[in-house]
Parts: sequence; structure tokens; C-alpha cells
Amino acid sequence: MKWTQTLIPTLKETPQDAEAKSHILMVRAGLIRKITSGAYSYLPLGLRVLQKVENIVREEMNKAGALELLLPALQPPELWKKTGRYEALGEVLIKFIDRHKKEVLLGPTHEEIITSLAANEIRSYKQLPITLYQIQTKFRDEPRPRFGVLRSKEFIMKDAYSFDRDTDSLGESYKKMYEAYCNIFSRCGLNYIAVEADSGFMGGDASHEFMVLAPSGEDIIVFCESCKYAASREAAAIVKSQSHKVTTSQVKNLKAEELKEVHTPGVTTIEKVSALLKCSPESMVKTLIYKADEKAVAVLVRGDHEVNEAKLRRHLKAELLELADEKSILSATGGPIGFSGPVGLKGVRLVADYSVSGMSNFVTGANKKDSHIINVNLGRDFEVVEWADLRYITETDVCPKCGKPITVQLAIEVGHTFKLGTKYSKALGASYLDENGKEHPMIMGCYGIGVNRIAAAAIEQNNDENGIIWPANIAPFKVIVIPVNAASKEIMDYAFEIYKSLQDEKIDVLLDDRDERAGIKFKDADLIGVPFHVIISDRHITKKQFEIKIRKTGERIIGDKKDLLRVLQQ
Repeated sequence: MKWTQTLIPTLKETPQDAEAKSHILMVRAGLIRKITSGAYSYLPLGLRVLQKVENIVREEMNKAGALELLLPALQPPELWKKTGRYEALGEVLIKFIDRHKKEVLLGPTHEEIITSLAANEIRSYKQLPITLYQIQTKFRDEPRPRFGVLRSKEFIMKDAYSFDRDTDSLGESYKKMYEAYCNIFSRCGLNYIAVEADSGFMGGDASHEFMVLAPSGEDIIVFCESCKYAASREAAAIVKSQSHKVTTSQVKNLKAEELKEVHTPGVTTIEKVSALLKCSPESMVKTLIYKADEKAVAVLVRGDHEVNEAKLRRHLKAELLELADEKSILSATGGPIGFSGPVGLKGVRLVADYSVSGMSNFVTGANKKDSHIINVNLGRDFEVVEWADLRYITETDVCPKCGKPITVQLAIEVGHTFKLGTKYSKALGASYLDENGKEHPMIMGCYGIGVNRIAAAAIEQNNDENGIIWPANIAPFKVIVIPVNAASKEIMDYAFEIYKSLQDEKIDVLLDDRDERAGIKFKDADLIGVPFHVIISDRHITKKQFEIKIRKTGERIIGDKKDLLRVLQQ
């Protein structure tokens, strides 16, 4: 490809709306252009990267025995209502009414569609196991699209679905997909880590997220250098170092102070209450009112901790979980939002995090406007019968497996695997007949990869002050030939000769044939991140030599023209 015959609109300036390094560089290098919030056009270089990633994904999926198909982006809401996810995803679903007055969804994922297909086409155990996959555009009405293609409303995803007759067979299918994912991310040049994860709205018994460590990541992972334990923050368990319950006799030993109500006008947050009462957040207990499947639940957690809603949802076995609105809080506690507490709370399910169990003489809301209570104690002032691990892990906690220190870091999720079980097959009637003619629901697995996220994550991990440094396997071009003086016929002829020789060897090569200064060409070559720069000048022509600059290291190699291919291959 010649530069003058393609479209590579590089920019010198940083785009105003770009925050993440990958977003900045994808725009500056002419890979993408924003068309509207959360939607991007992929220009020729950007599309070449996506196609390289897709080819790697396709090769590894096919090698693992998966079969490719293509499912529609348009989906009927009836299938989503059968699985309960129509309500669970809520405003994330992009919907419209067609000319026949029927509601249609733009697919955010395809579990319902593939399960419906399996229910109609697979009837016998002889057809199992089977894994089906597609590479397809997905649509989600993200409330806050950001970081370019890392969080967008329209994105490209590889999603695969396995159907098995039992859990042992699912384990085999899951293992194949897990290994295929490791191969994919390694071939794409990513430094990744696989972590235990929460299944979220997908459901199922077990899942893993494949994470790329990056400062712009919106996910948080926890890992232990000692025992190699790794988990998403939503899934990471916390060591229960204290008892789960404090009895009335224990409260006496804690020298409980007198219970007092104090006036806290207009002060509703932990930070403001602790400042007013001159106490630390660690000596306070937050009471948060949730609605779990439309029923109120009061959740207690130490003031300096955050409720982990994934853990809470799992503990409550709730399909729908959300913070209660002001009206619901008033109905449940008798007080306004920001003043909830466990003392005197009646008729509401109460669940407490283990971190509360060892506390004494703490501060809570009084279930009354502008009031809090100090010197609150378990056993004497209220009882808790339901304890659970309900908070996010922090760097002050220890590894739940070996007790050693942990590291908490930001990361980008590029892939997710799930053992779904029978959640979808039961809801949509996907069953098979065994050897005896008995009917069973199929056991399912689900496996997703963000194709455009891989491209962005690779940039997040491979860049410098001059631009992108592409891993060779997904670079838009592996080699760029740079003649330093386009006005010289001898230089251009020699550059074209080398360009054609590389093309003949099936190497992705770009010839910068623009009539521009050498400095501009060098800067653009660094910006777009081509791994190898072949530089052609007068001194190379006379000696029939070449000069290669390795983009990643800056190393330069000079050699004879006949050795160019061998050097590039090495």
C-alpha cells in the first residue's frame, strides 16, 4: 500500500474530548473518528488492526473446534422477557418500534438468540457437545461512554456459546475456550492476567475475566504475588478475621458508652458526619437501603468501606438489585435519605458485613431528619442475625488464600468466560434426549472477547511519547519504507524496488511516497506505530544497503539489501 493511495489523516494536536492514551493515539494516528457519542468510524488503518485481531480470534476458535455462524443484531423482546433480562438490563437495552408497531431490540449480547436456535435445531445427545461462535456488532446504551472505543455504545465482539449434556462435559468445553483465550491474547501481544470474576447479569456458577493492566482501566483487579491468586474486585473474598456476631455479654466487656442522639443538621455523608462529630469513618456504620426484587433490605458496612453489590446480590439471591429511592427509604426507616440506621429498625431485612461485627460505640443514622446516634453497640441496641462478606476488598486486606499482602490495580477487561449452567436453556426450552429418550436441559457456557477493546488495550500497554508501538501480529502494517527525499528519482526507485520485494514475500508493507520532509515522515511513522521502519537515503543506494529502525527499541540495523528479508524475519 502506498501512503498517497490510502487515507491516514494524522493529527499533531491532542483531541479535546480524549482522556485515555489509546483514545488520544487512535484519533491522532488516523485510526478512528467520532461520529456521535459512543460510536466511531474506523478508518483504513483502524480497520486493518481490527481485521488482524479478528483473524487471530477466528484461527484460535476454529482450532479449538468452535463453529462460526452469524446471528441477527435485531432481536425480539419476548425472548429477553422469558429469561428475565429484559427488566434486569433496563435502560442499557436500545429499543425501537418498527413500522408494524412491534418493539425491537438491538442486541447487546446473544444468549437468548443462540439458545432459541439450539432449542429448535439440537434434539439428541448425539449432537452434543457443540460450541458456536460469531464476530458481531453489539449495542448497549452506555450511560457514560468514554475512553474512545474502550467504552462505547456500539462495539465489535466475538461471542461463543457451548452446549453440553452435563457439567463434566461443560468443564471440557470451558477448558478449551480458556486455553484458546490465552493463545489469542498472547498472539495479540497483550500482557494479560486471568482472574476469578462475578457473573453479573449473565448468571451462572463460575466465570473468569481476562484483564490487561492499564492506568486507564475502569475495572479493578486484586492479585497476590505469593500464591498467584487473582480476582476481580467484585469477586475477591475477604478473610474473616473477626467473629460474626457480638453477644450482649461481650458488649459489657467492651465498656459500652451511653447511647445518645445528636443533632446533625443537613449532614448526610460519612465524610461530613465524621468531620462534624470529630470521629473517624472507621468508627461509623453506614446503613444503606436496597431494593432486592422489590423488597427493602438494610445493609450495614463500616464507614470507610463500600458495599460490593455483586456480593450482596449473590448473598440475597436477587435477580434485581438497586439502591432504594427516597420514597422507599422513608417507608422502610421512617427517616429521609442520609439518616438511616439499624437502631429501632423494624419490618426490614437486616444484613451486616463482617467488618461491623467487631465494632463498639459506633455512630449510625437515627432514622430521623438531621439526627445521628453515637455510642451504638451490637447486642444492646440492635441485633444482627444475618452476616456476610459484603464489601469490596482493599489493599489493607490480605490474600484470602495465603494471607499474604495483595495488590490492587486498574485494568481493562478484554475477555470474559462464563459457566452458565441451565439458566437460559431452562427458560427457553433448549433440551436434548439422552440414550434412553429422557429429556434434559442443555448445560451452557458463554465466552466473550472485545475485538476493538483488544486494539485499544494493546495501545494502552504499548506506546511512548512519540505514538503507538504496535505488537507485530496486529499492526496495520509490519513494515514502512521511508524514502527520505521524494524528489530524488534514484531514492524513490530504490525504495519502490524494496517495497515490491517485500510485497512479493507477502509482508504487510506501507510505502511513504509523499512529497514531505523526512522529519514529518519519521514522526508519522512513529505515531502510527509500524514495528519496522526501512529508511532509504543516497548513502544506502550507492552501497545497495538498507537501514532498519525497530520502533519498539529505537535500535537501528544497517545491512546489505539481499539480507533485508532475513533480518526482518529475525
